[in-house]
Amino acid sequence: MPLTPTNSIPVVNGQARTRAHNDSIQISTQDVASELARVLGRQLLGIIVDKGARTVQRWIAGEHSPSTDDEKRLRNSYQVYLLLATVEGDYTIRAWFMGMNPQLQDESPVEALASDKAPEVMAAARAFVAGG
Repeated sequence: MPLTPTNSIPVVNGQARTRAHNDSIQISTQDVASELARVLGRQLLGIIVDKGARTVQRWIAGEHSPSTDDEKRLRNSYQVYLLLATVEGDYTIRAWFMGMNPQLQDESPVEALASDKAPEVMAAARAFVAGG
């Protein structure tokens, strides 16, 4: 597997990365929230967006819309999810989001996404998908 020259993280198939990006921007925010809540659970998703499970449920039901910042976190999280879904099932993906990640200095991806570290989380997801 080729390595990037700056950080020695294996490069993931560009087609998978592009597809995850494209799919994440072609779906409604309501559907993004719904799919992430299905896989991660409303409470875990609430941590990412710093909202309660009830607010997440209102987004899913279409009763309210997330703020621009919340939508950004949702879409970034969904893009990471889609990339991971190319190689893993929902149970493993949920565990990956929850667990300490060595690529993130042992911070969980959920905590990193809540702290607006989406690029770092995506790099960690690419390393995982590539087998690292």
